[in-house]
Amino acid sequence: MCGIVGIVGKSDVNLQLYDALTLLQHRGQDAAGIVTCDGDRLNQQKANGLVRDVFRARHMQRLTGNFGIGHVRYPTAGSSGPALAQPFYVNSPYGIAMAHNGNLTNVKEVKEQIFQQDLRHINTDSDSEVLLNVFAHELHKQHKLQPKAEDIFTAMRAVHKRVSGGYACVAMIVGYGVVAFRDPNGIRPLVYGKRETEQGTEYMVASESVALDVLGYSLVRDVAPGECIYIELDGTVHSEQCAENPQLRPCIFEHVYFARPDSIMDGVSVHKARLRQGEHLAEKILRERPDHDIDVVIPIPDSSRSAGQMVAHRLGVKFREGMVKNRYIGRTFIMPGQKQRKKSVRQKLNPIALEFRGKNVLLVDDSIVRGTTCKQIIQMAREAGAAKVYFASAAPAVKYPNVYGIDMPSATELVAHNRTTEEVCEEIGADWLIYQDLDELIVSSADGNSEIKEFDCAVFDGKYITGDVTEEYLDSLHAARNDTAKGGNESAL
Repeated sequence: MCGIVGIVGKSDVNLQLYDALTLLQHRGQDAAGIVTCDGDRLNQQKANGLVRDVFRARHMQRLTGNFGIGHVRYPTAGSSGPALAQPFYVNSPYGIAMAHNGNLTNVKEVKEQIFQQDLRHINTDSDSEVLLNVFAHELHKQHKLQPKAEDIFTAMRAVHKRVSGGYACVAMIVGYGVVAFRDPNGIRPLVYGKRETEQGTEYMVASESVALDVLGYSLVRDVAPGECIYIELDGTVHSEQCAENPQLRPCIFEHVYFARPDSIMDGVSVHKARLRQGEHLAEKILRERPDHDIDVVIPIPDSSRSAGQMVAHRLGVKFREGMVKNRYIGRTFIMPGQKQRKKSVRQKLNPIALEFRGKNVLLVDDSIVRGTTCKQIIQMAREAGAAKVYFASAAPAVKYPNVYGIDMPSATELVAHNRTTEEVCEEIGADWLIYQDLDELIVSSADGNSEIKEFDCAVFDGKYITGDVTEEYLDSLHAARNDTAKGGNESAL
């Protein structure tokens, strides 16, 4: 999972890109990068680390230019290191830099094609570099000294035919402008907006609308599945549908966990979707335990707060902020290695004993992935004096790995894989456990936009919407994502 941004402005865009990446930092804490274009020269800074650590004053001073792109990264296949920080760059044709959010599911085959047929070299194991080279090769085939919008769209039609998976991208072509595109299923989010300045209209493309809001851009719309948008340096905007059979089937886990609550994705308010998750979850609790003895609802900050508030409201019990979060610790379910995750949970959250002592507590979290975090939190609640600790997940049981850009672990490391709810409850040490129903989760998001007929829910139901995910592919994913494979990367995160 990553965050991307692209801006075509009327003055230097370095500070805007920096601010946008800071707003998207929740989408990636492994590495950050910015590339700007000043005349016919690219300026770049990228490295491992948080946005605030990667960019210093000396870097910002040389990131000149009226258009540019940026990226914050989570590793999506267990790999980490400075060489994998984005954006990536190729010098032919024209000079192209690209930032990518997502994951290609046919990367092995495409990588072989690039070498054997396109005669291009891939220097890393990143599928983002593969995607960049496919786009560059297809654009090169147009044989134009100066690319026009139709040349870019022709290249993009070929890209969609060659690659499969989930991807949202921004690319900049030296001297010409910014290109933004989204996979034919719209799995990964992408929006664009504009703002008026004294010098003229400026445009921004970003993973989430919050980046537009805070920087004063008005949301125009989401980039459609399969659509390509080309923004020239003079502000001319071209767009075209470049996929043969586009269907909007966005990743529902964005609404559960990844996206900020103040973002709007595909017309759906993330905050309202999470409120509805809490509403449905409370109704299920009342069905299963009409005579419950819950004294207080406590959310696991931050992404479960909206759902937790609605659960408490519907149950008619107190809602309390009983966990204090250290905001300088990263998201734990993606951290490599069980030892590192256990350490991070204790550093990340600390209970307020007053809210737990002698009470029957319902802890509400957005989801349960490995079970490491919730197991430790339940233990902390007991140590703080809770009489009973119940646990509610605003999402269904996560039983399958994600293949479209979230580094969710190997299936064997998912606590709910091949376990019943009762077995998971025992494993995490709760007195009672309840999961959201998948149908209700889908309704929670679909109620925000009736035009979305289907979501990518593969982590819950194992149905991979691109239709090309085989057992062999999942086995290879297991080899890359299990804790043993990631052990060597602990220091990088």
